[in-house]
Amino acid sequence: MSAHRPDTDGWLKELIGRAPRDRAAFEQALTHGSAKPVNYERIEFLGDRVLGLLIGEWVFERFTDEPEGKLSRRYNALVSGETCADVARTVGVPTHLILGKQARDDGAADSDNVLGDVMEALIGALYLEGGLEEARTLVRRLWSDRLDTQTSAPRHPKSALQEWAAANKRKPPEYALTDRSGPQHALRFSVTVSIKGAGEASATGASKQEAETAAAKALFEKLAG
Repeated sequence: MSAHRPDTDGWLKELIGRAPRDRAAFEQALTHGSAKPVNYERIEFLGDRVLGLLIGEWVFERFTDEPEGKLSRRYNALVSGETCADVARTVGVPTHLILGKQARDDGAADSDNVLGDVMEALIGALYLEGGLEEARTLVRRLWSDRLDTQTSAPRHPKSALQEWAAANKRKPPEYALTDRSGPQHALRFSVTVSIKGAGEASATGASKQEAETAAAKALFEKLAG
């Protein structure tokens, strides 16, 4: 008995509002390197730049009174790998990923790195066949809740923690990589951040940067409230 195959064609039609004209590009965008040599990496490179342009354009036109620093904080939060992965989960990307068996067994379908990259690759595939206008329509639909719920320009957790340390006359936060494990396509990094005399927190992520950000957020929340 064959395994149940998801209706990826129907899902893509619902996602972009029509049937793809070049299905191969969208299939490539959903394909991990563990499954095929031709995978999402090249299209993700393009999609990352398209997403950056569209989000930059959007926050510039929406927040007309904000200076560059605040716009940058909004932008960075909206294009982060964590946000892209969250969008991917919301629209159901994990069900349609094309993964090798080992990558699937190792949890690649729930990796922020993989999901964030695939979301950007899907934007790149749509840009290739539908141009900037269709890509803009998709991004604004999928990211609208996230833009609208930003009541103020968010601070990056590492910046917020650094500012807390300065305001409380403490030494700057120190980050230590405590563990690196897992296969190459699904690495996990563990980081501990500490502020001398104030406290410490640890977190794990799919990259050292992701783990540092999560640890900084945990420590800041602990110290601030």
